[in-house]
Amino acid sequence: MHSLDKSARLHSVSNSAIPMREAKKVETLHRIRACALGLTDAHGLDGWTMDDLADAAQVSRRTLFNYVPGKIDAIIGSGPEFRDEDLVLFRAGGPTGSLVADLAALSQAMLADKEFERDTIAARRRIFTTNPRLAVIAHERFEEVSQTLVDHILAREGAGFGADRARLLVRLLVAIFDSALLQMLADDDPAPLDELFDAAVVTARELLA
Repeated sequence: MHSLDKSARLHSVSNSAIPMREAKKVETLHRIRACALGLTDAHGLDGWTMDDLADAAQVSRRTLFNYVPGKIDAIIGSGPEFRDEDLVLFRAGGPTGSLVADLAALSQAMLADKEFERDTIAARRRIFTTNPRLAVIAHERFEEVSQTLVDHILAREGAGFGADRARLLVRLLVAIFDSALLQMLADDDPAPLDELFDAAVVTARELLA
């Protein structure tokens, strides 16, 4: 009995440690990206090295390259990322059964990430203005994410829904996101981006009704 109880406690501790490790990884990656943005904003893309980034993020060079292979990935990343569990729920027809509402819910979960905080978005916009090459790469990666989202829509709704309709829906979603983003950057004391996005979705549905 004692052995079983000890085993259960160890299993519980091990399971609880997994989310903590994942949270630490997410926090470290966010810190690296924030430092990369700050260095680029202050010195330009060619004005700093990966060693500078490691020092700024307070990680070893080896750890840095475990997270990002180079400057571009440190600044831009792979594009917007959806959580696996949210994608599984979406492809299964959830959480509400309404495609538009569920697509909005999928996006809202992503927008709560620190990558979409006001200061981060503002810094990224300044950097893209002064570094057109970065803007082009960011656009290419965003297009890849958009196509992935189209694929998820077709997997959920079936091929009969049509790829063109799915792409149009994603484009409308991007336009709504841009509207919420501009409002966040313009307001002195803005609401969180996910809340602004939700309000913009409601407005868009009213306008298109």
